[in-house]
Amino acid sequence: MSGSAEDTSAVLQEILGTLKSLKQDHTQLASAVDAINGRVNVLAGVKQSHEGIAHDASFPSPRIGAVSPRIPPRGHPSRDSLSELDGRDVNGQTPPTVSSPRRASTSMTSKIILTSYPGQAGVDPLPMEWGAKDPDKRGPVVVSRAPATIRRRNAIGAHGGSYSIYYALGVASHQVDTDHKADFTNTEPAAKIGPFPTWGDPKKIVAMDPFGHLAPWLYKDIMHNDGVEIRPSIAVTKAHMRLPELEESVRKGRLIPDGKICLNTTGELAVTKVAVEPVWYLPGVASRFNVTEATLRRSLFEQTGGSYPELITRNDIKLFLPPIGGLTVYIFGDPAKIPDPSTRLALRVHDECNGSDVFGSDICTCRPYLIFGIEEAVKEAQAGGSGIVIYFRKEGRALGEVTKYLVYNARKRGSDKASEYFKRTENIAGVKDMRFQALMPDILHWLGITRIDRMLSMSDMKHDAIVEQGIPIGERVPIPDEMIPEDSRVEIDAKIFAGYFSSGRVITAEELDKVHGRAWEDVDH
Repeated sequence: MSGSAEDTSAVLQEILGTLKSLKQDHTQLASAVDAINGRVNVLAGVKQSHEGIAHDASFPSPRIGAVSPRIPPRGHPSRDSLSELDGRDVNGQTPPTVSSPRRASTSMTSKIILTSYPGQAGVDPLPMEWGAKDPDKRGPVVVSRAPATIRRRNAIGAHGGSYSIYYALGVASHQVDTDHKADFTNTEPAAKIGPFPTWGDPKKIVAMDPFGHLAPWLYKDIMHNDGVEIRPSIAVTKAHMRLPELEESVRKGRLIPDGKICLNTTGELAVTKVAVEPVWYLPGVASRFNVTEATLRRSLFEQTGGSYPELITRNDIKLFLPPIGGLTVYIFGDPAKIPDPSTRLALRVHDECNGSDVFGSDICTCRPYLIFGIEEAVKEAQAGGSGIVIYFRKEGRALGEVTKYLVYNARKRGSDKASEYFKRTENIAGVKDMRFQALMPDILHWLGITRIDRMLSMSDMKHDAIVEQGIPIGERVPIPDEMIPEDSRVEIDAKIFAGYFSSGRVITAEELDKVHGRAWEDVDH
C-alpha cells in the first residue's frame, strides 16, 4: 500500500514537472508570436534590403528564438528572405554598420519605417474624437513623421495629398530638411468661417477636417509643450480673379461692375478662396459607400500597391490623408452670408477639366459652364445673396488625363456618336465615371450651407448626393444653349439622355444616334 502511494506521488510529480515545462514553453512561444503578430503577413516573402529591417530603429526588434512555428531557424535556405529580421545576418552575426555621408538634415534612421501596431512600445497617439463639437475634445489631426511626432500620430498618410510625393523627392535628393518647423506667422484665415452645427456631426463631414484652417492656433499649446508637428489642411485667403470671358460678360451686359465684387469694366472680380486637402474619417467614408470599414481599408491598402500598411495594422487610427487632389472654394460676396437662410445662394460644383478649363478645348462644355457658373454666382452676390463655385481636382471624371485622351482617340478615330459616348470610356476604364459624389457635400456642410436656391449644374449624381445629405435644392440651372460649343453636343446630349437635368426636350434614342462630333479627318494636324 505504501509503495503504491510512493509510486503515485512520483508519477504526479513527473506530470507536474512536465506541465510546468509545457507552460514555460507555451509562455515563450506566445511571447514570440505576439512579437511578430501582424508583421509576418507584411514581411513574408519580401526580400530584405541591405539597409535593414522595415521598422523604426528606435523600437525594439522582436527576438525570435530557435523554436518558432513560423520563422525557419538560422542557416535554413528559406531564412535568406527574412535575413535581418532579428537584427542578425543569416549566420547569426550582427551585421556591420555602414555609414553614409550626411548631405542634409533629414532625421532618417538607417532602418526603414514600414508600419506600427496598437500598443507598441512608444506609440502614444494623441486623442481623436471625430465629430466632437469642442475642438479641444476633438483633438488635432497629427500625421507628421517628424522625430518628435511620429509616435503621437493619430492619422495615416501624409499632408499635401498628391503633392506629398514631391515632398518625398525633396527628402530623397536632400533638398528638404525634415526637421524644418513651419512658421505660421500671419497665415491666419483671411475670413471667418464657422463653426457650424455640422462640424460636430460625425456623419455630415467625413472627408475633410472642419478645424483644418485653425489647427496651428487651436493646438498651439500641444505644438509648443509636446513638440508635436500640427499642420493646417485648409487655408483661406482673398484675391482677385481675371478671365478674358468676364470682360466680354461686362461688354454684353451680363455682368455690371459695382466696384466691390465686379471691380471694373475688365470683369476683374474680388473673391475669397479656400483651399482644402482631404482628411478621411474612415468609418464615415465607409458608411457613405455602404461598405464595412475593414473592406474599405483593405481596398485602399491593396489598390495603392500596399503603400499604407497601417491601414491594415493600425485599426485604432481612424483618419487617413489620401494622396489625391483636394478642392478650392471661390466665394463671391460676404462669406458670413452663406449660412443665412434669409439670403439666396447660387452654387456651381465643378470637376476639373484641364483641357477645357485652362486650354480651351471645345470637345466639352466644362469651361463655358464654369464661366456661366461664375457669372451667376457674382450676380447672386451683387443682389445681396451668396455666390459660390467649388472646384474639385477630379480630372477626367477622376479617371485621369491619360484615360481621357485615349477616349478622345477612340471617339475621333471611330464614329463619334452621342449614343456611344459613355461606351467609349467604359471600354477603356471599365466604368463611365469614378468621381463618386458621395463625399462632395462635405464642403457644403463645412461652409454652413443649409439650402441651395440655384444649383448651376445638370448632373444628376451631384444633385442626388446633395439632397441625400439633407440640403434642399430650389432650382436647377442648365448651361444656356448659346454657350455650348458645336463639338460638345455629343457630350451634352449623351448626358441629358442618360439622366442629366435639362429644362428643354429630351431627345429620343433615334435622335441621339444622329448626333455626331467632329471627325478625326476634320481636324488639321
